[in-house]
Amino acid sequence: MHFGDHQTSIYASGMFLGQTPELTTDLTRLETAAAEVLDAAALGYIVPSAGGGDTARANVEAFARWRLVPRMLRDHAQRDLATTVLGTPMSAPVLLGPVGVQTLAHPDGELASARAAAALGLPFVQSTQASHDLEQVAEASGDGARWYQLYWPNDDELCESLLARAAAAGYTVLVVTLDTTLLGWRPRDLDRGYLPFLAGVGIANYTSDPVFQRRLEKPAADDPGAAGLAFASVFPNPGLSWERLAWLRERWAGPIVLKGLQHVDDALLARDHGVEGVVVSNHGGRQVDGALASLDALPAIAEAVGDDLAVLFDSGVRSGPDVAKALALGADAVLLGRPYLYGLALAGQAGVEHVLRCLLAELDLTLAGCGWSGLDDLGPHCLQRA
Repeated sequence: MHFGDHQTSIYASGMFLGQTPELTTDLTRLETAAAEVLDAAALGYIVPSAGGGDTARANVEAFARWRLVPRMLRDHAQRDLATTVLGTPMSAPVLLGPVGVQTLAHPDGELASARAAAALGLPFVQSTQASHDLEQVAEASGDGARWYQLYWPNDDELCESLLARAAAAGYTVLVVTLDTTLLGWRPRDLDRGYLPFLAGVGIANYTSDPVFQRRLEKPAADDPGAAGLAFASVFPNPGLSWERLAWLRERWAGPIVLKGLQHVDDALLARDHGVEGVVVSNHGGRQVDGALASLDALPAIAEAVGDDLAVLFDSGVRSGPDVAKALALGADAVLLGRPYLYGLALAGQAGVEHVLRCLLAELDLTLAGCGWSGLDDLGPHCLQRA
């Protein structure tokens, strides 16, 4: 499939039908557009990062330090972006990353995003901190591929319940976020004293869980504040250690991916503890200000683990060329974050689909413009340091 054909359809609609895209095709402008429709609470939660935003800026700037090196007269008439990662076929090496509380952007929240992912043949990664529970999202996803992201709670019984529900609902890969055992310092939320979970928003996976429900004196709908406080008692888990992975492995039959790694030694420890993949990530800069840009961490990790682990990447991806650069530096696939949330805010499911179609078209045309036919052509030789 040539996702770049989307470009032709846009030109044809404009020239022959007088129809232009309702949303910008410049994905770097989405944040500005979304800021015009998001309310203060949503804007303050979705967009900002930890501290003064240094890590988030570093994530984006890291991409500019690598330049693509196009090659000419290399047959690229037939191009294919399809791949399979950890047993999951996908139309392109892009997943919709786990983003919490999506109803802050649009009432349909994760349901719209999961439907959009399925429509494009991309996997959807359901966050534990979701506004719609994992069974609802699985139903919305239909036959679409879906992975489950776990914020590992400090309650083992609750964790077992979440894992069992995810497996029963058809989530095939477990993505364990390691960099958020405590919330980072986020001034935009702190200055407003705003944390949606304490109001019972974004904790649908908890309030729908029978183990969690036993912690409540009243149903969550009757007392969302009490449900929020109960969530706050089970979320922090700074006592996690590598030894605990054996416990997790006994309770999840499918592949396990560890998300939030930036150090080679941690990637090697992940391999030694028997997981199947890692996500090189700093949580989009939302946890530790002043941290290493994820793209700067990617090459060494990819080289260290070789073919032993699937290597995924997130943090700072804003365009098709960004995806190409991450793949060339060793990622098997990337997880998209804020951009699809901006599309969700602007036009619901249609907005998410628009963002994905534009991203994949730009990726396809970037490969074509550089003389590459497929993912196997990508590697460090495709890039040069600025």
